[in-house]
Amino acid sequence: MTTYLSGIQPSGRPHLGNYFGAIAEHIALQDRGGDCFFFIADYHALTTSRDPDKLRAATRDVAVTYLALGLDPERVSLFRQSDVKEVTEIAWLLSCIAGMGLLERAHSYKDKVAHGVRPSVGLFTYPVLMAADILAYDSDLVPVGKDQVQHVEITQDLAGSFNAAYGEVFRRPEALLAATEGLQKVPGLDGEKMSKTYGNDLWIFETGKPLKQAIGRIVTDSRPPDEPKDPEGLLLFRFLELFLPEAELAGWKDRVRRGGAGAPGYGHLKVALVDAIEGRFAPARARRAELESDPGEVERILARGAARARERAAATCSRALRACGLR
Repeated sequence: MTTYLSGIQPSGRPHLGNYFGAIAEHIALQDRGGDCFFFIADYHALTTSRDPDKLRAATRDVAVTYLALGLDPERVSLFRQSDVKEVTEIAWLLSCIAGMGLLERAHSYKDKVAHGVRPSVGLFTYPVLMAADILAYDSDLVPVGKDQVQHVEITQDLAGSFNAAYGEVFRRPEALLAATEGLQKVPGLDGEKMSKTYGNDLWIFETGKPLKQAIGRIVTDSRPPDEPKDPEGLLLFRFLELFLPEAELAGWKDRVRRGGAGAPGYGHLKVALVDAIEGRFAPARARRAELESDPGEVERILARGAARARERAAATCSRALRACGLR
């Protein structure tokens, strides 16, 4: 049976980029008929978080988000990374065979330091802990975006080095890219990649006036509605493509392309986008409200997921400890 593994950092409210780039893909995997392990990467979050209360709240918010959007805890193990202590033990074993040069080539470290993140040892060894997360559950496939493929490649290198030294212990994982390439990079309100760091993100559950205000910030130009335009060059259509049915989307594109009297302006397109977002996430918003009113149930779900995850991770960790002479 195929094992899928992925994690998401609790770095703030999950946005549309998180949804289309990861969460929706993760939830869809539960219908493939494999073992799914999805963890909330609170250990990883410590590389940038210094507020315990915010970290706890953000961790819980990620869990509520997944559950509200349709993740079934009976078919998927959803858990906090820190509830599976074996991953830190495996990370130490991997760090003892990891080459400095391998970690120095990690793109994520360079990017985060470039954006002002303090260059700590934890940030530098981040890929080792991520490798431990992947290898602990004998993962076959790791759903990632293009910018995360290198982490899977580093994991492959570390597993290969450990196996070469101590025998076949870790299973080699492979990256699983999003089924639709265009969803791997959801645009932000300014046209760059959507990111909380850049302040150009849109919360998944935004609604009402705040949603209208956010959509109003999507960058447009000053051309009048009747001027013919290429919809492929308009940022608004990159959002509409995520939400509208194919026939409706084609209709909007045709009207914009032809221009003339009655052609929609950017305001019309933004209204259509607001309506589409409201409709798409209405059931999830209702489910989120239910979960928020019963925090005990969320904790019980995370505990059950952690118990299943620890059973798998403990077996892998024991195997690794015996292989290198610690048992």
